[in-house]
Amino acid sequence: MSPPGGEGEYRSAQHEGTPVGLTLPPELLELEAIARLAGTRLERRLICEVPVGGERLPVHAYLLGNPAPAAPAVGFFGGVHGLERIGAEVVIAHLRSLVMRLRWDDTLHRQLESMRLLFVPVVNPGGLLLGTRANPNGVDLMRNAPVESPERVPYLVGGQRISAVLPWYRGVAGAPMEIEAAAVCRLVGEALLTRPFSIAVDCHSGFGLHDRVWFPYAHTARPIPHLPEIHALCETMDETLPHHRYLVEPQSRQYLTHGDLWDHLYLHAQPGRVFLPLTLEMGSWLWVRKNPRQLLSRHGLFNPIVGHRQQRVLRRHVGWLDFIARAACSHARWVPTGEARERQRELAIERWYRGGRR
Repeated sequence: MSPPGGEGEYRSAQHEGTPVGLTLPPELLELEAIARLAGTRLERRLICEVPVGGERLPVHAYLLGNPAPAAPAVGFFGGVHGLERIGAEVVIAHLRSLVMRLRWDDTLHRQLESMRLLFVPVVNPGGLLLGTRANPNGVDLMRNAPVESPERVPYLVGGQRISAVLPWYRGVAGAPMEIEAAAVCRLVGEALLTRPFSIAVDCHSGFGLHDRVWFPYAHTARPIPHLPEIHALCETMDETLPHHRYLVEPQSRQYLTHGDLWDHLYLHAQPGRVFLPLTLEMGSWLWVRKNPRQLLSRHGLFNPIVGHRQQRVLRRHVGWLDFIARAACSHARWVPTGEARERQRELAIERWYRGGRR
C-alpha cells in the first residue's frame, strides 16, 4: 500500500542548519537543543520544509526504539494548529523527559527494545511562527484531508472552502494536500500503519472546560471497526489511572467535520492491523475561567499563560503520554479477542452511542 499523502522519501537530518533569515519559534530552538543532548541516541528526519517569508522552516520527526516492523509503535504529534502552542510544548516536554531518562533509566531502555516511539512536535511551524491556526497558506491542516462527511456538519467549523480569510479553510477542492499534512500522512503510512499495532496521539487545545481524548470518526457518527480496542484501552486507563480527568469519546459526539486528517489515515489502515488514532483536546476554557484576562490575548484563548498553570498542564499530560506508550508496548495483555472483544464492543456501544455514561 502506498502511504496516504503521496509517494516520497524522508531525508535524514542529523544536524542540518536552520533558516538564518527568520527568528525561529522557541519550540524549534528547544528541539534543536534536545537533538544535541541526545546525540546518536535520537534519530532525526526532515520530513518536509515549509516556505515562510522567503525562507524554509523544517518539520522534523524524531524516532527512538526498535525499528523492527513487528514492534508496536506510538506516534506523538503537536503544533498542527499554530495558535495552540501548548500542544507542541506537551510533546516536546515528553521527548525531553525521555532523552534525559536514556542516561540512567534501565526500564526505559528495556521498553524501547520492544517498541518504536515517533515524535513530530511541530507539524505546522509556519502557523506557529505567524501565530495562526492555519498554515502559511491559510489552510487548516485538520480540515485538509480528502474526506467528505455524508452527514450535516456545522457551518464553517465543519470545514469550508469559501475563503482562506475565514477559519477552518479546507483548501481548494481537488488540490493536493498541503505540504505539512502530506508529510504527516507519508510518515504515518510508513512508520505506523505498517505495524501490527500502533497508536497516534495528536495534542490540541481549545475545546471546553474538560480535557478530552477523542477517537474517530469525525466525519460520521457511525462507530469505527476498532471500537472494542478503544474501549479496552479506556478501561485500562480507568483502572490504572483512577483519578484521571479525561473524557474519552468519539469526536462525532461533539461535532462532525469534513477533511479530518486522522479519519483519512484510519481509513487507509491495512486490514488485520490495529491503528488507534487519538486526539488529546486540552480544555483551554478552564484556563480562561481561572484567569479571565487571557481573553485579551488571542494566544490566551488556547494556552495557559500563568507559569505555574502551564507547568501543571505539562506534568499532567506528559504522564498520560507515558501511560499510552506503556499500554502500546504491552498491548497483547489488554487487547481483547474472541468473545471478550464482542463484549467490549457491546460496552462501547452502550457507553458512547446509546446515551450512556462517558
